Amino acid sequence: MTRLYKAGLLALFVIFIIGCSSRYHTRQDTAPVRTPTEHEMRDAKVKAEPKSVSAGRPYVVRGKQYHPMSDEKGYTAEGIASWYGQKFHGYYTSNGEIFNMYDMTAAHKTLPLPSFVKVTNLENGKSAIVRVNDRGPFHDDRIIDLSYAAAYKLGYHNQGTAKVQIEAITLDRVAPRLTYIQVVASSNKNNIQKLANKLGTQLEINTNIAQEGGLHKLRLGPLESDEHAQTLLKSLQAGEFRHAFLLYSEQRL
Repeated sequence: MTRLYKAGLLALFVIFIIGCSSRYHTRQDTAPVRTPTEHEMRDAKVKAEPKSVSAGRPYVVRGKQYHPMSDEKGYTAEGIASWYGQKFHGYYTSNGEIFNMYDMTAAHKTLPLPSFVKVTNLENGKSAIVRVNDRGPFHDDRIIDLSYAAAYKLGYHNQGTAKVQIEAITLDRVAPRLTYIQVVASSNKNNIQKLANKLGTQLEINTNIAQEGGLHKLRLGPLESDEHAQTLLKSLQAGEFRHAFLLYSEQRL
């Protein structure tokens, strides 16, 4: 590889980082025209992924140099979280992906890309697991930018910022998760109860009904394995419950 070619690659990398980062100079973002769905607000699934080499190099924004971590294991922090949405939807993230404001993702100044963190809103106790795939926010008083969907789940999408706790989640820290299927939701509790009795008998499976926001949500499980869950989900979706989806929880619902 020639010296000129190496210099060209370095220049392209610097332009790419600055291009991704300069979006955060904008002071005001705009809210999307619709709220995220329950499916879109499911926690990001923690998995082993190769780290971006280019996004792991030191970089400079607004005259300040940042040195990304090589390993996120054990990382915790508290501070102010903001969010970004409509204005940046469809732009490239710092590791070359396309930002989708309805994905459970986040931007951080120095965490490896990608990595996974649990973010807890210290003002209301709500939490979410997000995948960090971008750089920012480049404000000294903020430690993380969440996607609109993640901010909505944490309950601070209207106020713009919230005090949060961040905990890096690596595969050796992932707690066993229980798998459920949410079949349907309705404001009519009697109909949901009748359907729960019917499916519980037909499928020989545990059922439970959760009440959230005026809706009664019928869930099956916990299921004995992911394979069983996938098979049952396909069967339900092929019938009258095409909007059924998998639901994961670290505790019994």
